[in-house]
Amino acid sequence: MNSLILAMTTFAFVGAVTPGPVNILATSTAITQGLKEAIKHVIAASLAYALVVILCGGVMQSLLSLIPSLETTMQLLGSVFLLYLAYKIFTAPVSAIEKNAQTQSGWWTGSITQLLNPKAWLYALSGVSIYVVGRENEVYWLGMYTFVSLLVCLISIGFWAVLGHILSSKLENPAHQRQFNRVMAIVLALSVAAIWI
Repeated sequence: MNSLILAMTTFAFVGAVTPGPVNILATSTAITQGLKEAIKHVIAASLAYALVVILCGGVMQSLLSLIPSLETTMQLLGSVFLLYLAYKIFTAPVSAIEKNAQTQSGWWTGSITQLLNPKAWLYALSGVSIYVVGRENEVYWLGMYTFVSLLVCLISIGFWAVLGHILSSKLENPAHQRQFNRVMAIVLALSVAAIWI
């Protein structure tokens, strides 16, 4: 049992800590809006991922087998939303960094980005099929996998938010800030392209 939980944790950590839309936005949010707003993003994205895991365990596998086009539809919706966010980051006005209260809330971007993130759904489906399906007590193991995923997401996405907070002091110069925003926007757009390759 302990080895299974360790395997779950490792699997969840690799999926959560690697660069992706949610992590890139956590860093960007911490830089432009401050750590408080980034923490909202971290919590919302982590809770949204826990919901994705529960949905995958409960109904997604059946739905995907019945409606194969659902996966493509989710990828399209997620891609459009993430490209929109990449555009907003790329074209964001720069000045000396000040906490901008008029931008999107961390709750909003964290939850929606995660719910529309094809990587989250595919990773959750993989995890559920490896660690839940076929076990003696699937409900228990789905709960355990959801709990592990939630904790790992909080830590992993939180790491990216703290990284953004640390970088914010180095990006006081508007030219550096513009360059950082554009690099983050391009990385976010590339993460969308990777979905389709």
